[in-house]
Amino acid sequence: MEKMELAIMFSGGTDSLAVYALASLGHHPGLPRPKHIHLLHMLNGMSRFHDFPRKRFEAAQKILAKQVPLAEMHSSVSAVKLPEALMVELDMGRLFQGLWLDRYEELMPRYNGKNLVCVACKVAMHTRAIIYCIENFIPHLVTGYAKRQEYYPEQTPVFMEKIADFSSSFGVRTHFPLYEDLEDEMVTRQVLEDFGLPSTGGGERKCLFCQTLTTATEKEIGQYLDDMLPLVNKYIELRQAGRIKEAANCFPPGNTMRIKESQDKRKAN
Repeated sequence: MEKMELAIMFSGGTDSLAVYALASLGHHPGLPRPKHIHLLHMLNGMSRFHDFPRKRFEAAQKILAKQVPLAEMHSSVSAVKLPEALMVELDMGRLFQGLWLDRYEELMPRYNGKNLVCVACKVAMHTRAIIYCIENFIPHLVTGYAKRQEYYPEQTPVFMEKIADFSSSFGVRTHFPLYEDLEDEMVTRQVLEDFGLPSTGGGERKCLFCQTLTTATEKEIGQYLDDMLPLVNKYIELRQAGRIKEAANCFPPGNTMRIKESQDKRKAN
């Protein structure tokens, strides 16, 4: 990964902040310091406190820059310096709606009545991240998923395995380098405090669904992904081919579908 482009799924929370810090300073074997870092912050249309993540990033960047003084002491090209980092906001709200919100009445019975809203949201996030990586020639995408949070359905082994396989089919390696390391929240805090960074909450946008209860098991999560990833695959391929109308039709708004069904019934009668 050295001298390469790296994308990080960045919420502004402590885990994604730890990933950014470790990648910036090259202090983890799974995160050698890259040439450029792209912090991908997703907008699902259901969040508030929008300035929190960017302020957290900007503050962290200033703090970390002070820990590589060789860049200021030497003018040579080989001088150590902080990798350039860019925070990019990507809107995946339409995908999120198409993957769950527009169709949840229809979809929930398929999966034993389980609430998979957060799984759908994360699929939309990863889809948008994969598209960004394809278009910007970024071979590596990492997340701050942590084992201690596997009660979240999107931070389970089945989700990570299937999304990594899906991502690799587009030439983007998605991996989770700190999943085991951050099993204890105190490890995350210590990592951040060692770098002089904020070690508690306040960096994420607050999402309407972030504390939504779900009793979904890996079986339902896996079934949902097996059903939806082929459709997402089609969407990405159509979008990359410039076939925008067909790509949009992969996820038509729910009310549009109902209107069309009503029109078809009237014609049949």
